Amino acid sequence: MPEPLSIHRSDAVLRLRLERPALHNAFDAALIAQLTEALANAAGDPEVRVVVIEGAGKSFSAGADLNWMRGMAAASEADNREDAIALARLMRTLDELPRPTIARVHGAAFGGGVGLVACCDIAIGVPEASFGLTESRLGLLPAVISPYVVAAIGPRQARRWFATGEVFDAAQALRIGLLHEVVEPGALDAAVERQVALLRKAGPLASATAKQLVREVALQPDRDLLDHSNARLIAALRVSPEGQEGLSAFLDKRTPAWSADA
Repeated sequence: MPEPLSIHRSDAVLRLRLERPALHNAFDAALIAQLTEALANAAGDPEVRVVVIEGAGKSFSAGADLNWMRGMAAASEADNREDAIALARLMRTLDELPRPTIARVHGAAFGGGVGLVACCDIAIGVPEASFGLTESRLGLLPAVISPYVVAAIGPRQARRWFATGEVFDAAQALRIGLLHEVVEPGALDAAVERQVALLRKAGPLASATAKQLVREVALQPDRDLLDHSNARLIAALRVSPEGQEGLSAFLDKRTPAWSADA
């Protein structure tokens, strides 16, 4: 059997491609495990600056593999809980990955596929892409991916799409915040590469820490603690080698050493 995930490294950019095109890149235990491992490895590799997630064939990802779901329906509640924890671990690893991530959405994304899109820092799709949180049609809910989808589209939108299971298009995904940009298919790779180039001009530590800053600002209700936390962060960045290089390069009117243009 072919591997369900291909891993391609080009310079500082890691591309993870779901490789189950005949099944619309649906998840099963093997794909979840391999994708989680690849992301964990990327987190530990300082040479990786950007991670791009994409799918082979017509779809980005159709969510859960039906045969896999059939097997889990016959399994015990404890086994189902362990299975769900594995998917939760994947989503959290992607969401908290200390590297900027880009979802290249060239086709349909359903269920867990929407979860991948929501977990990525940047999501770019084509007009033909479609999206659905269709679990309610099966008497289920997108429980495991819900923290990330709600964070992406907001509680009010989530209440609608979780309950109805309605399929929506890329224009709607853009309106509700699931996608950042919609481009024609022929321009998709260029749009992704533009984001890669921007990220590679940013300081590696700064771009890797950005999502942590956003998460803490969004979740910390104590404004005093937040002020002190943010003050510690900016102070540490200013005196770090990266911060010193960035400030010096700006003042010297030169390109910083980490930039792809350097």
